[in-house]
Amino acid sequence: MALGLADAGADVVATGRRADLVDAVAGEIEARGRRTLRQPADVSDRASLVALRDRAARELGSVDIVINCAGRTKRAPTLTFDEGDWQAILDTNLTGTLRVCQVFGALMIERKYGRIINIASLSSFVALFEVAAYSASKAAVASLTKSLAIEWAPHGVTVNAIAPGVFRTELNAGLLDGTDRGREFLLRTPMKRFGRLDELVGAAVFLASDSASFVNGEVLAVDGGFLASGVNQ
Repeated sequence: MALGLADAGADVVATGRRADLVDAVAGEIEARGRRTLRQPADVSDRASLVALRDRAARELGSVDIVINCAGRTKRAPTLTFDEGDWQAILDTNLTGTLRVCQVFGALMIERKYGRIINIASLSSFVALFEVAAYSASKAAVASLTKSLAIEWAPHGVTVNAIAPGVFRTELNAGLLDGTDRGREFLLRTPMKRFGRLDELVGAAVFLASDSASFVNGEVLAVDGGFLASGVNQ
């Protein structure tokens, strides 16, 4: 999504906790002729978010778009799920989303313009086996998105979310490749394949653009038909 927004003409700051990954993506953004910053940040650290916001506003002129996609999960039976792990997942996925919205939303409300895009999940709508903490956090992200949408609309700020289907990445390949879970995801997805990462770009660019100026409080599924799926044969 960061590279897709750069291709669409935006200056993009891709950030996260790991400086090496921040630097690598910044290089790809610059190779596309766009401006960026190399500044790690952590959604659990409000001060790091404020520093990122202030530097971006100072050096790039404004912050018009925020995509909120930090996340973590752990699979385990809910009956014995560790409470510390539960709190850590909610702190990143839900409270981390709130922190980013608060920090950057303040600047957007002051400027009377902004586009915030949160990342929801299939589990915002349906249950996924043995990831109750993740599912609870992502259901809450969908609700938070709608709450902020109605609060901030009078200030020129739209708040929407993307709910990705199953996209194979380095982080989840072990859970999907040749596993019963992976096969069930494919069975439930009418297109019979996992998503390609570039297939999230269109939704992100649309929701970030003036073409979506009257789209607010929506959770846009990019899932190959998974949520529409009932009986497929």
